[in-house]
Amino acid sequence: MPKIVDHDERRLELVDATWRIIARQGLEGATMREIAMEAGFANGALKPYFPTKDTLLEFAFGHVFNRTNQRIAEVTRGKSGLAALRAFCREVLPLDEERVNEARIVIPFWQKAVNDSQKAAIHQQSMNEWATTIRRFLAEARDNGDIHAAVDDSILAGQLLNMLLGAQIEAALAPEGGRDFGHAAQLEGYLALL
Repeated sequence: MPKIVDHDERRLELVDATWRIIARQGLEGATMREIAMEAGFANGALKPYFPTKDTLLEFAFGHVFNRTNQRIAEVTRGKSGLAALRAFCREVLPLDEERVNEARIVIPFWQKAVNDSQKAAIHQQSMNEWATTIRRFLAEARDNGDIHAAVDDSILAGQLLNMLLGAQIEAALAPEGGRDFGHAAQLEGYLALL
């Protein structure tokens, strides 16, 4: 009897292998052959799922974004305003090895998006979702009386989103072992200014 293959599970295995290789060797080291070996598959096994490295990178970016959103949904459940905003930001900030590795996936995707309108659109849609969520939490915090800043919430959301993305870049580019950038304290300082 032929083996039944779970195609969604196989895609995730390939994405996880891609993630590990990019984290260790960078995008250039993530060849289709290396990814297949890391996942324990024959080189040709990738083609039905990801015909090119670019399609795999897009899927990996979407996977990282969705994983982050799942964590955000879990940690913000039952929270609103400033508490929800803080929890949201802490899930995006590269505060542990897993989130630093996520940043290492996202940065090569951004690099490709500079000259690829489809990838740029995927990134923009993702950031629009996050900005909308941040603005909602800011509005709730303002309604609760926790935010008094005279700056418009759209500007605050843009500042905060840029801070989060900049933290990802800083952590991803850091030499091995350099992890304490003070991102959590910077977040608290920013929130205190509000």
